[in-house]
Amino acid sequence: MPLLISRNDITKMRVDAIVNAANVQLLAGGGVCGAIFRAAGHLKLQEACNKLAPIKTGEAVITPGFDAPAKYIIHTAGPIYQSGNELQEKLLSDCYYNSLKLAKEHHLSSIAFPLISAGIYGYPPHEVLRIASQVIREFIGSDENNDMDVHLIVLDQAAFKTSQQLFDDVRNYLDDNFVEPVDRRFPSLGAICGIAPKFHSKNIVCEDSCTAIDDVFSRLEDNFNTLLLKFIRIKGMTNAEVYKNANVDRKLFSKIISHPDYTPSKNTILALSISLKLNLDDTNTFLKSAGYTLSRSFKSDLIIEYYIKHPKKNYNIDDLNYILFNYKQVQLGQKVS
Repeated sequence: MPLLISRNDITKMRVDAIVNAANVQLLAGGGVCGAIFRAAGHLKLQEACNKLAPIKTGEAVITPGFDAPAKYIIHTAGPIYQSGNELQEKLLSDCYYNSLKLAKEHHLSSIAFPLISAGIYGYPPHEVLRIASQVIREFIGSDENNDMDVHLIVLDQAAFKTSQQLFDDVRNYLDDNFVEPVDRRFPSLGAICGIAPKFHSKNIVCEDSCTAIDDVFSRLEDNFNTLLLKFIRIKGMTNAEVYKNANVDRKLFSKIISHPDYTPSKNTILALSISLKLNLDDTNTFLKSAGYTLSRSFKSDLIIEYYIKHPKKNYNIDDLNYILFNYKQVQLGQKVS
C-alpha cells in the first residue's frame, strides 16, 4: 500500500512520521500545526523546534514525536499561494520531496501528510492533491527497494474539484447499473458438472462423476500467475513498473511472482489490471483465472468497470482511487484487514 488517501485525524495516526505544515519559524500555529503541537506536547515540541528554526520554504526538518502516536514529526514550510506565481509549485513539490527524503534517510517505513499550504496559506486543495500525488508517486517509483507506505490526509471534497465531471459520470453509471445484492446459495457440484445428482443430501453424488471432473480439468485455462506473466511480457513492462503503478507492495508482488499457486486478493488483481492497462475483457479474464468476477452488486466493482471502459489520464490509479475514496470504497492497493 504505497499511497493511500485517508480522511483521518493526522495527530492520531500510528505511523513512523506525521508531517506538520509548519511556518518558517517552526512556531506553534493554528489548524493542523496547532493540533500537532498539542498532541506531541507543546513545550517539548517547541523546544525541539527552536533548535532547528528558522527553515526555508520547501525545506524539511525532523523532531521526535514526543507524546504523539507517531515516532517522529517532520516539519516543512509550504508556500503562501499567489495566483500566477510559477515558483510556488516547485516550492510545494519540495515540501513533499524533502519530507520523503528525510523519512527515507531515517529508515522510516510509513508517513502521513496533510495537504500542505491548503489551509490559511490559500493553496487550492485540488492543486495540492495533484502535486502531492505526483511527487509521492515519482519518489516511490524512483527506488525499486522503497517500500514506504504513504498516507495523504484529505479532509473535504474541495480537493476533488478537477475530477467533478468524472464523479458525475460515475454517479450516473452507478444509478443505471447498480443491483442490490441478494442472498444466493453456492451452486452444487452437480450444477458445476452439468449433471443432475442422484439424490439430495449433504454428500452429493454425481453419475459418472470422475469422467465429469476429468472433463472439467481438461478445459482449465491459464491460472492467475501464468496470465500475469503473459500480460507483463505483452505490455513490455518491468516488474517494478507493474507493482509501482499498481500501488502494490513490492514484497507482496514478489510473493505473487514467486509462488505460482498463490492467489492474491481481488483488490490486488484489479490494481494490477489497471497498472497493466487491461481492457474490460482482459480484466474479466484476469479475475476469472483467480476465481473472481466483477459484480453489479458492489459499487466498487461498478466504479472500476466504468473507469476501465472510460480510462482517464491513461489508467492513472490515483485518479481511480480518488473516486473510490469519495464513494467510501476500498482503494486499489489498500491492505484489507
